[in-house]
Amino acid sequence: MDAPIDTFRSSTVGWLRGSLAGWGTVILALAGLILTAAGIGAAQTGMRWLPLLLTVIALAIIASVWLRYLAATYEITEERLIIRRGIFMKSIDEIELYRIKDIRLNFSLVNQIADIGTLGIASSDETTRSGDLVIPDVAQARERRETLRRLVDTARQRRRVREFDMHDDR
Repeated sequence: MDAPIDTFRSSTVGWLRGSLAGWGTVILALAGLILTAAGIGAAQTGMRWLPLLLTVIALAIIASVWLRYLAATYEITEERLIIRRGIFMKSIDEIELYRIKDIRLNFSLVNQIADIGTLGIASSDETTRSGDLVIPDVAQARERRETLRRLVDTARQRRRVREFDMHDDR
């Protein structure tokens, strides 16, 4: 089997630092802790646990994102992109690099500050038949995109494969 050039996962810390949803989750957790420490809401309603519930909800959101990102690992070799999914029930998909048609990088202003991005990969492989492979919240996404693009070009040259787009000119 090919030696891996790069192995990565979507980044939970990147999601927290680089998305408005992540920022909102952190603010929700902090608000719950601050309100609990200040005793706000307890004197009027007798429900001390209510502000703490905000923190518990925020931690549950972070845990669900972490588990979702933990369940998928991406490995790049000279010949293929290998996608390993699952925690209890595992699956392995492979995309031959020469079959990749397009590598898109999407990132917002907040994503740029955190140096994360979302990679979208379109290919003629069966793995992406139902739609592009989307890898959210990738750390160092620009560098990984360029590495992948370079490897795709090299794999095509090695196999002497060219990409042709067919358009109907009606």
